[in-house]
Amino acid sequence: MAAKKKTDDLMDKIVSLCKRRGYVFPSSEIYGGLGSCWDYGPLGAELKRNLKNFWWNAMTNRRDDVEGLDAAILMHPQVWHTSGHVAEFSDPMVDCKKCKARFRADKLEEARCPLKPSKSPLECDGELTEARQFNLMFKTFMGPVEDNSNVVFIRPETAQGIYVNFLNVKNSSRQKIPFGIAQIGKAFRNEITPGNFIFRTREFEQMEMQFFIHPSEDEKWFEHWREQRWNWYMELGINPEKLRWHEHGPDELAHYAKAAYDVEYEYPFGWQELEGIHNRTDFDLSRHMEATKKDLRYFDERFTEKFIPYIIETSAGCDRTLLTILVDGYDEVEVKGEKRVFLRISPKVAPIKAAIFPLVKKDGMPEYAQKVYAELKKSFKVFYDVAGAVGRRYARMDEAGCPYCITVDGQTLEDDTMTVRDRDTMEQTRMKTAEIVNFLKEKVG
Repeated sequence: MAAKKKTDDLMDKIVSLCKRRGYVFPSSEIYGGLGSCWDYGPLGAELKRNLKNFWWNAMTNRRDDVEGLDAAILMHPQVWHTSGHVAEFSDPMVDCKKCKARFRADKLEEARCPLKPSKSPLECDGELTEARQFNLMFKTFMGPVEDNSNVVFIRPETAQGIYVNFLNVKNSSRQKIPFGIAQIGKAFRNEITPGNFIFRTREFEQMEMQFFIHPSEDEKWFEHWREQRWNWYMELGINPEKLRWHEHGPDELAHYAKAAYDVEYEYPFGWQELEGIHNRTDFDLSRHMEATKKDLRYFDERFTEKFIPYIIETSAGCDRTLLTILVDGYDEVEVKGEKRVFLRISPKVAPIKAAIFPLVKKDGMPEYAQKVYAELKKSFKVFYDVAGAVGRRYARMDEAGCPYCITVDGQTLEDDTMTVRDRDTMEQTRMKTAEIVNFLKEKVG
């Protein structure tokens, strides 16, 4: 019970910080909110954009063998029949006859009773119904008539948009196998029991890459992408002691997968999946080729044959990764007898790269600081703050995740140098404006 309380306390602190500093707000809050839907505030929107750019750069800009795509959210409904989502994309659901709440039957130990939040549905003495399957896809209608012939699905994943565009991307980009297609986009799942803040929500954003290969090279590329994705989290600055691999056993493998590993992170609520790397074989392209009669085979001169490509998938949730950054960076430190919060976000994705302060509101310091601010904002997302003692300004920026604070003081007016304070070490170094520009370019990538 003590461990559960500690977990709740930490998550409560993170949720509170996100609201206070403008990272994440409850959606439609003035109307009472909407279950497990969240809005990203000013800092959250910047962090999310930086995170997506960081992923996109690693996937497409640094590589010659991965192309980008932005497929539509609404697709031909037959796509989801062919992929198996209409028939198989479901979770087992049970109802509690006492509190009327609904839970995933396979996640009852993790769920909480709404009447007794300290207990799971297995402990609260409520009678549960028999489990039944619940399809997770949202439906809507396309066109002016709301009948079955006009039903379309709001995509529950981004991968199918990549598969149906395999030929389009291959032909237009003149890529040869092996090559990949990367996409960042919204997906929607009518989760039975979403929760843990932005960890599991009904509207979320995915960062997925599908890599098309010859079947004989699947193990080589599977290991390649496992290594690449692990190294990406290291570059993002995630604590490696909080990360581990989980291999899917025979009873865990999806019906389309030959092999699968999850990158797991130790959240306050336990070890959970952060990203999946899957060997999907030729399942997806075979299904779409059979349904459409389009030839999705590829001729490879090395093997003198036509074949249906195997696919190695890397699939990460943007929102879940963002939560990982917040959890991993959250730190409480006692400074001069006062407990302070530090959000130790990597400078590469931090929403604000630097804050500029005049030490006092006189002696020309504000005017000098404004000029520095104007110069730095040409290249970086920076923040100007003149309100309150400089120590309080440091504290606000530390809590907001800003890695560097630049202070204009009396010495600045004599030699044009300013103090650059590091959030994590709290060390201060004097630099001129040109040196600060080069310093930030090096640190923020």
